[in-house]
Amino acid sequence: MSQGLDATPELWGVDFSSAPTRRKPVVLARGHLRGSVLRLLSLQDLPTLAAFEETLRQPGPWWGGFDLPFGLPRAFVQAQDLGDNTRTVVQRVHQRCASRMDFRRLVDGWGNTQPPGQRLLHRATDSAVPGIRSTSPLQTRYVPVGFMYYEGLSRLVAAGVHLPGLLDGDTQRTALEAYPGLLAHELIGRRSYKNSDADDRLLARKDMVEWLEQGQTRLNLRLKLTPAQAGQLVADASGDRLDAVLCLVQAAWAYLTPGQGWPAGVDPVEGWILTA
Repeated sequence: MSQGLDATPELWGVDFSSAPTRRKPVVLARGHLRGSVLRLLSLQDLPTLAAFEETLRQPGPWWGGFDLPFGLPRAFVQAQDLGDNTRTVVQRVHQRCASRMDFRRLVDGWGNTQPPGQRLLHRATDSAVPGIRSTSPLQTRYVPVGFMYYEGLSRLVAAGVHLPGLLDGDTQRTALEAYPGLLAHELIGRRSYKNSDADDRLLARKDMVEWLEQGQTRLNLRLKLTPAQAGQLVADASGDRLDAVLCLVQAAWAYLTPGQGWPAGVDPVEGWILTA
């Protein structure tokens, strides 16, 4: 990129929730990059979607990785005549679906006409890394990634944020799709680290933090934490703060990588996950 090190933007990693509360907020990790060292500046809880919207309007320069899908499977989009670009798809989804439950009904209605195994389609990027497949953005139950698309991407578009490869906006406020599961898998394989303070998951979080600090990933970045920050990440049984930091690391990698690491020919309806 053309900016010098002293001109690097503030970096963000966002663990998104489609229905945030004080107990389960959107978590924003802020950081700053100098060379290959990424320093965590702060962790911030956003307990409402209104707080998330306000944060998106903060003037830049900032550059963020957001854990929510930035696109839908093309076959679904074409079947529903939702358009051929991000802005049009978002607008038509919200024109037809006044609420997230309406979006679920739209997906269910289409899925019920499809053969078994083809009702929750995936995008190309969801299975781009061998051995890992992220949840379909049409899934509105269990892990409601479809609700994250419905509530999250529309707010990025409304805020005028720049979405590289998908939608031109304010380049001082840049957002890309992140997925902490990719980096977590590289660090600890299939070990579980979330939603429990059991000893094995506590140890998994501790290992992840230590290896991030040592820069032991293919992203070639070293995370700089204070002892208090490291302790906070390990102690958070939900894993949400650690997920936000993983998104932050992915955002830093994308900032340093030409074309954000996207391969040629990415479908602009489906988008692409950082580091996939």
